[in-house]
Amino acid sequence: MPNRGLGRGLDALIPTNDSDDARGGPVELLVSQITRNPRQPRTYIDQQELNDLAASIREHGVIQPVIVSRSEAANQFILIAGERRLEASKLAGLATVPAIIRGPTSDQHLLELALIENIQRADLSPLESAQAYKHLADDFSLSHDEVAKRVGKQRATVTNTIRLLKLPSKIQGALAQGLLVEGHARALLSLPNAQAQTAAMSTIIGKGLNVRQTEELVRQLTGHKNVKPAKVKKSAEVQSLENRLRDVLGTRVNLSRGRKGGTIVIHYYSDEELNALADRLIGDE
Repeated sequence: MPNRGLGRGLDALIPTNDSDDARGGPVELLVSQITRNPRQPRTYIDQQELNDLAASIREHGVIQPVIVSRSEAANQFILIAGERRLEASKLAGLATVPAIIRGPTSDQHLLELALIENIQRADLSPLESAQAYKHLADDFSLSHDEVAKRVGKQRATVTNTIRLLKLPSKIQGALAQGLLVEGHARALLSLPNAQAQTAAMSTIIGKGLNVRQTEELVRQLTGHKNVKPAKVKKSAEVQSLENRLRDVLGTRVNLSRGRKGGTIVIHYYSDEELNALADRLIGDE
């Protein structure tokens, strides 16, 4: 399968067919004819957002058609894009919705399309993204690098996100509920076992620690509290460079400047992540 990224937009990634429906643009389909994408990674839709969208649809109708592909069942379709529009339309009492019909697509392509749609809209939680990346990798025998290329992400981002699934269920639950953010969870992965991770989570929530404070807590718990150099206030330029490097490499980066040079410290939390970083820094030899 050719590489797919986010640059062309979702519609460019969906195969068309030669049917009259495809050539004629949107058609009206009964909501009962459209089934949920079985590969949809999103498991939660905010009810208030759904209510607001339903109110807008009652007043203005569905402005943007949903996208579907034909199912094997007669006169049935699988939803590719527009889950919230479809659910809000049902809530608004609509019997039909405008839909663009695309050609048949494989299970792998359905998952990729659902992932890309949600990534473009920033709709997935960290755990939903992790599950979706893992399904792509496991179900279709793809490497993390191949998954990253298909969804338009860095390999390190895919690897780090999947690692969240190694956390104890209590921590995953706290992350899902918004008691922790992804940065908290990633820091906890450095602790040696589930008991230490869960205990640290209680401290984080109980004291309201931010991500940077959590990273310091983890350093102390892993015995590295005495190797930290004396704090020197970093310039805005250095902090900006750290943030840019973190975004590119998908992990924490520290810069330290001296009179005639300095050091760059790149943090990693597993052998797999180290290999991913090496691939990004070295490339093809």
